[in-house]
Amino acid sequence: MKIHHFRNATMVVETSTQVILVDPMLGPKGSMPTFTLFRYKARKNPIVPMPAGCEPILEKVTHCVITHQHPDHIDKAGEQFLKERNIPVTCSAKDEKHFRKRGLNVVQTLEYWKEETFLGGTIMGIPARHGYGFIAGPMGNVMGFCIALPDTPSLYISADTVYTEDVDKALKTFKPEVAVVAAGTARLDFGKPLLMTVDDVVRFVKQAPGKVLANHLEAVNHCPTTRKGLRERLTSEGISEKVSIPEDGEVVEFSH
Repeated sequence: MKIHHFRNATMVVETSTQVILVDPMLGPKGSMPTFTLFRYKARKNPIVPMPAGCEPILEKVTHCVITHQHPDHIDKAGEQFLKERNIPVTCSAKDEKHFRKRGLNVVQTLEYWKEETFLGGTIMGIPARHGYGFIAGPMGNVMGFCIALPDTPSLYISADTVYTEDVDKALKTFKPEVAVVAAGTARLDFGKPLLMTVDDVVRFVKQAPGKVLANHLEAVNHCPTTRKGLRERLTSEGISEKVSIPEDGEVVEFSH
C-alpha cells in the first residue's frame, strides 16, 4: 500500500487494485480565507501550494472517502474534481444530503461502528470529536474510517479528532497496521484545540499497534504544530521510528 501525501489531510491510498482519494483540498495556495485573525497570523488558506507531481496519481483515482464537510478537507476545487469525473464517494450518513446537494456522486453512506462492504473488503465509520470542550459542538460531525482491503495493510484514518474512548477502542479493537493521525493541534481564535495536542498524539502513537502516519501539518494557518517540533517530541519519547511525517508530495509505502 502506498500513501501519497498531498498536503493537510489530503492523500491518496493506492493499493494493487484501488486508488482512493481522501479529503480532497485541491485548490491553489490562498484560495480560501484565513481561519484565525488573532491567535495565529492571518493568512489565506491553504498556506502552501499543491505539491508538484500529484496529477498522475489523481488521474487514476477510483473512489473518494470524505471525513467531514470543512473546506480544508473538501474545497471547491476538490468538489469540481469529483463532479467532473463522477468519482464514487463514501461518507458519513450525516453528510449525505449535504454532499448530494453539492452534486457529488455519493454511492455509500456509513453509520458509526457499522461495518459495510467496500471495494472488495470492508469499511467501518468511527466517531470523531472535532475539539476539546464546547468547541466540538459547533465544529459538527466528523467520521474516521477503518478500512480493510484484500492483500493490503489494514488502515485507520482517525480524521479530525481529539483522543477519545472511540479512538482508543478503534486502535485496540481494529488493530490497524497503519493509523493516520491529524497532528496539527488546530485552534480557532476562541476555544480549546480542535485536534489532538502533541501529548495526545504521543498517546495515540503509543497505543497504535502498527505504524502511524501524521498529517494535517503546516498547510493551514491555524495549525501551530510543525513537523520538526513533532519529530523532536517523538524522538524524546523513543517512538519516532514508528511514525512517518511525510513532506507535501511525499509517497510512503507500507506492507504487512
